[in-house]
Amino acid sequence: MEATLAALAPQLQLSRPGPLLPVLPALEGLLPERGLRPGTAVSVTGGGTALLLALAAAATSAGTWCAAVGFDGLGLVAAAEAGVDLAHLVVVEAPGAQWPQVAAALADGVGVLLLRPTGAVSGPMAERLVTVARRGGCALVVAGPWPGARVRLEVVSRSWGGVGLGRGRLKARRIVVRSGGRGAAARGGETELWLPDAQGAIRAADPLTDALSAGRRPGPRPVRGPMAVV
Repeated sequence: MEATLAALAPQLQLSRPGPLLPVLPALEGLLPERGLRPGTAVSVTGGGTALLLALAAAATSAGTWCAAVGFDGLGLVAAAEAGVDLAHLVVVEAPGAQWPQVAAALADGVGVLLLRPTGAVSGPMAERLVTVARRGGCALVVAGPWPGARVRLEVVSRSWGGVGLGRGRLKARRIVVRSGGRGAAARGGETELWLPDAQGAIRAADPLTDALSAGRRPGPRPVRGPMAVV
């Protein structure tokens, strides 16, 4: 496995990313700096792979290499629909017990590492991988909890659109993401997103605009206290 990754590294032809990696405009509000900071970790919980893939989309479109480790059965069609440039994507589906070594090898050669650990993650192990990522200029986006994550994103609700009266096809997914973390990310908040909308776009959800475009009157906005969704 390590020999294979060493042989792959020269093919990545990575130009080191700048101080911040771009994300799709709809996702900028989830991150305190409105982009992915190399050498830091973002943990994503409560959902599938769609949000992780979407977080890597803009960077790969800009020419940054991305590696996905531990996502057994990752759908390349789904990745492409999320905006990931497949020409800049490396997939290691089942690293097994070697996932820390595989992740470290790739974090030293790509700009974004999407990681689903296949075993327990200790604090020292997480710190070592972040150190490698910082040295290599790589941003970590992890499925599940991650000790010391700078940004924590949690999908707290999901709903689907496109099925009417028990018939039809699922065409759109609306999610609510709660954010938090350390430093500037500690203030937290909630964001509603279409991931994707009925036209396949990833965008912020707006109750008033979405209701008017659908030809119906908007209902009252829910009151959620100091972290209200607007």
